[in-house]
Amino acid sequence: MNIMHTMASETRITQAPKRRFYSLELKLQVVGACSQPGASIAGVALQHGINANIVHRWLREHSQGTLVNRPQTFVPVTLSAATEPATAQPTADIRIEVKRANTSIVVHWPLAGGAACAQWLRECLQ
Repeated sequence: MNIMHTMASETRITQAPKRRFYSLELKLQVVGACSQPGASIAGVALQHGINANIVHRWLREHSQGTLVNRPQTFVPVTLSAATEPATAQPTADIRIEVKRANTSIVVHWPLAGGAACAQWLRECLQ
């Protein structure tokens, strides 16, 4: 009798599972529905086709203040290919600071790589 390990099979599909995205408006609507008197969290989740564990996480984030309706604003950045003035400091860099809840991230990027920094920032904000 041969026992075949199916996880090592070469016929296994290597497609990654797709992650669902829920808009902030939907999250706030579900949290509001759960806060109604007599509302069942599992029932509200079932009505919206969402796993109840996700709704519990949204409720926790809402109570911690991390699930709020903050308008996202786009700040256009223009980069010119013009040469830098002779008085520019060779050690000058681009500094990006991101703060979320109790976490703060600071990124220093060389000024000469401004275009690469803009591309990286666009990818991160998507």
